[in-house]
Amino acid sequence: MIALAANRLQSLLIKLHIRAFSGLKSTGAAANGLSLPLTLCFVLPLAGLIAPPVLAQDVTCEQHGGTQLWISPLNPKAGETVKIMAVSTDGPLSELVLIDNQGQRTVLQSRRRGGPPWSLAAGLVEYVAGAQRIEAYREGKLAACHEWSTGRANTQQRSKEWNLAAEAFYSAWIETLFGAPLSENLSFTSLQPVLRNAERNFLHNYLGQNEDNNLPLTPDCADLPYTLRAYFAWKTGLPVAFRACGRGSAKTPPRCGAPTIVSEFTRGVTSQSNFTKFSRRLVDTVHSGSARTGLADESTDLYPIPMNRETLWPGTVYADPYGHILVLAEWVPQTADSPGMLLAVDAQPDNSVTRKRVWEGTLLFANTANAGPGFKAFRPLIQTAPGQWRVLNNDELSNHLEFTTYSLEQDQFTPDDFYARLSKLINPDGFDPVQAYEATLAALLEQIETRVTSINNGEAYFRKNPRSVIAMPNGAAIFQTLGPWEDYSTPSRDMRLIIAINVLTGLPEKILRHPELFVLGNQSPAQAKAQIEQHHAQRILESSIRYTRSDGSSWELSLADVLARKPAFEMAYNPNDCAEIRWGAKADTAEYATCRRYAPAEQRAKMTQYRVWFREVRRPVQ
Repeated sequence: MIALAANRLQSLLIKLHIRAFSGLKSTGAAANGLSLPLTLCFVLPLAGLIAPPVLAQDVTCEQHGGTQLWISPLNPKAGETVKIMAVSTDGPLSELVLIDNQGQRTVLQSRRRGGPPWSLAAGLVEYVAGAQRIEAYREGKLAACHEWSTGRANTQQRSKEWNLAAEAFYSAWIETLFGAPLSENLSFTSLQPVLRNAERNFLHNYLGQNEDNNLPLTPDCADLPYTLRAYFAWKTGLPVAFRACGRGSAKTPPRCGAPTIVSEFTRGVTSQSNFTKFSRRLVDTVHSGSARTGLADESTDLYPIPMNRETLWPGTVYADPYGHILVLAEWVPQTADSPGMLLAVDAQPDNSVTRKRVWEGTLLFANTANAGPGFKAFRPLIQTAPGQWRVLNNDELSNHLEFTTYSLEQDQFTPDDFYARLSKLINPDGFDPVQAYEATLAALLEQIETRVTSINNGEAYFRKNPRSVIAMPNGAAIFQTLGPWEDYSTPSRDMRLIIAINVLTGLPEKILRHPELFVLGNQSPAQAKAQIEQHHAQRILESSIRYTRSDGSSWELSLADVLARKPAFEMAYNPNDCAEIRWGAKADTAEYATCRRYAPAEQRAKMTQYRVWFREVRRPVQ
């Protein structure tokens, strides 16, 4: 266990008003659905407070080993808020100690996350001019040190390459950016309010130009990981690479051209307007095919990594075979009282960004010739000469001193193997069957609630455009196109919902098929299966959701109702239909009576033709 020296001075720190960087919570608290206080403040200078005797033997102040310290903004001015983050790749850290310009040492109350990488973060208010020093400790021993001073350029935190320290900082930044108590439904209208949140975004105003004010960033599904990566590179002075890619065919994955390498950010602070121009160019180039490239292909932006806890860091990209993309955000460890969780974020065609649980209902995996699905990381860039960069190829990734993470193991998995491995990573100690059921039930309900929001968005569109009829694409294009259909239809979401329903109802059979994933005690797999079937019959009557009908009234559906309507969801994705139809209401019922809008007959004929895709949960190749 880590010995926290700060605990020895708890009574002294009560009056300190330390303000921890808010988007963070302790790992232990997260596992129990709790969060630490979000309003702690620390004012400089502090007089008469002495920290524990944790002086380092090494009097020099330097970054070394697997721990790096970062401050934000890059070059703070007197009176500005200063945030501090320590990021480690070789083990958890125990505390941050500040030494002010008077030599006073104070242990900062900080929030810890991750593992690996591990991070501690704290925030300071009313920074006072002069030299400051921050030290990070691991069990009483100095792990890293960093000094800064008003009026002195903090060049140590710019012009770095994409090395392991930069990747770890990127991962910790993603984790803090989307951190929130587990009980909170974390959803945003776009990426903009996330990045403009000074407490959530460690890099907010990092360049000191108020550069996040009015920053126009509204990425969709495929753009999100690229936009996050580019934003981080812009702030921290790193190069960016991306490629123009095709979309593949029925028999081959997408192929990409030569990389475009942008090194502008490495040459100094870049203005918001220049970054905005670059980000527009970026999102006009990348698309879902950029992430679905073949696993063995090396002319790609992303490469496949081993499927283990040591490599699946926050910031890792998951590309499903049909084009949806997730960005891993946080691991919540399993405890004796609660199951583990893996959380991710994604963007939708309407640009909304939502945090969600990673499970079979959100993470689709299939063996297919037209895509290379799985967990992937961005290819690092190395500097070959001043101002010149290149991306690492597969052989180099296999033998690099820091990035030995290239792996084709996911190419060998069947879907059953993949989900079994994922389940074991999230809950290494196994699931109690009832606990497993409840976690799956909660994830399904979460998914249904996001569908409520999507349909509400479509209804809002028709209230503004009451005479409008949204054109329906032909064939596989219903899953991916442009315009109002992309924004308000739900074919991809509904297919994932059908899969999620199948996962919940198929859990009893999974206990028989993979008993090694469950803690059965004295029960046989058959007994556990029977127990869960009985539990399921009761719980689907106790759980419910509400949706808004066409007249604005609310209608409640039990989960049993939703499950029974699974066949209706095979043809419920058309936004031209009223909300009642999209939730499976039957004609000549009180629920259906408020419906006033219907999809055109020719669209319904196409939906009937495409229904088999949803019944077989088999998305067609575009």
